[in-house]
Amino acid sequence: MSYTALYRKFRPSRFEDVKGQEHIVTTLQNQIKADRIGHAYLFCGTRGTGKTSIAKIFARAVNCEHPVEGSPCGECASCRTIAAGASMNVIEIDAASNNGVDNIREIVEEVSYSPAEGRFKVYIIDEVHMLSIGAFNALLKTLEEPPSYVIFILATTEVHKIPITILSRCQRYDFRRISIETITDRLRELMDAEQVQVEEKALRYIAKTADGSMRDALSLLDQCIAFHFGQELTYDKTLDVLGAVDTEVFSRLLRHVIGQDVTGCIGLLEEIVMQGRELVQFVTDFTWYLRNLLLLKSSDDIEDIIDVSSDNLRLLKEEAGMLETGTLMRYIRIFSELSGQIKYVSQKRIITEIALIKLCRPDMEQDLGSVTERVRVIEEKLENGIPAVTLAGVNENLLENAAVKREKPPLPKAIPEDVQAVVDRWPAIVEQMSMPMKQYLREAGLSLGGDNKLMIVVEDGLASDYFLKQEGHKELLVQTLSESVGKEIDLTIQSVPDRNVFVQNYVDLSQVIHMDIEEEE
Repeated sequence: MSYTALYRKFRPSRFEDVKGQEHIVTTLQNQIKADRIGHAYLFCGTRGTGKTSIAKIFARAVNCEHPVEGSPCGECASCRTIAAGASMNVIEIDAASNNGVDNIREIVEEVSYSPAEGRFKVYIIDEVHMLSIGAFNALLKTLEEPPSYVIFILATTEVHKIPITILSRCQRYDFRRISIETITDRLRELMDAEQVQVEEKALRYIAKTADGSMRDALSLLDQCIAFHFGQELTYDKTLDVLGAVDTEVFSRLLRHVIGQDVTGCIGLLEEIVMQGRELVQFVTDFTWYLRNLLLLKSSDDIEDIIDVSSDNLRLLKEEAGMLETGTLMRYIRIFSELSGQIKYVSQKRIITEIALIKLCRPDMEQDLGSVTERVRVIEEKLENGIPAVTLAGVNENLLENAAVKREKPPLPKAIPEDVQAVVDRWPAIVEQMSMPMKQYLREAGLSLGGDNKLMIVVEDGLASDYFLKQEGHKELLVQTLSESVGKEIDLTIQSVPDRNVFVQNYVDLSQVIHMDIEEEE
């Protein structure tokens, strides 16, 4: 007899064998026990979570002669026939290859014939989202009002592609990703049955790599066992087969990145490539490693969520203390972007090297996160007594000029009474204006111009154009100010590139108006 893959050999035959979908199993069992069986079901969820398996168990259960607590007995003639794939009552259709209108019309014609034996004819349409619009339309009427002996079970991994008219005619069941613990327990149970020695750490890594899919986990385990047939499957052997990288390597890589050691990062990547590791898996695992660091950085009671050994947990805590939260988020962003790109490029090593260089050289980027990281690096180098200007590659005079606090213009010796009155009442004056003048004045600065005139400083762009280029707005402002203080106000309006220029180069009257300044007689 030929070998049967693990995921086929151990496909669940009863509801009790299904792992991780208890919310769906319980509902379907109750429907069968109460004889409240629907006519159309939609099973949606990621690959390998049990959609087709539960559909087949359900098809056997509704036709079983002696169901046990809603599950098929597995002993009656109907159960054995369906399990062998010889029943005319259970029709499986792959919508990926039978997605045309004619294929669905054949189903619609067959529906009119009652089952030769058993209670129900069950149509299982897998990957139903692949049907054409015409095929969906052909199915609509039959799906809404099928004969009493027909049940439709539609399975899909992409529920968003299914028309709303189909969704509204089905009972929808969302299959969850299966947890790492559930997959690990199931793999251990099956390996005990197969009498294969597998290290617990290896099983947990396979379960984590499967990303919530029991079928993927069984396929990966099958692959690892075949490669090391007759030997105990250890964690290291599992990494070799799957082309993965040990956690210790991630720790070394992260420390190279923190030290901005580009040569060390590229050298370590060279080792990984020469060992035959898969770069796509490497990027995914390193992103997961950074995610664990971020969780540790964000909360004190997160150890139970992070799936690592106690030794690795101590190492993670040490490294989490070496990084700022913003820096970690920047690392994760760069590698998340890389993870989305690396699957579709031929030069995987090159774009991985570029990503590592970005991590080490934040000055290559212009976003806020990289600017924050550059500031952190300069501060760290200054604390260590190393001239930051030399390492940053900038001119020493430039840094000296930046370090020297810009001198403010001298305070005026006297402020006219009318100007002081405007400044005192400025918030109330601004609030009585209509938009958009109110918004522009909220962001404006108050200072003194030539001849001790009131100067209103606005930013270049919309605000300066509003007052300096569009007629009537400045005049309206002068009139409002004059009426507010009961005196004729003479003012100038000055534009600057941004608020910082005003702060550095102009006297801010709102800050000094209440100081003991001699008033002009």
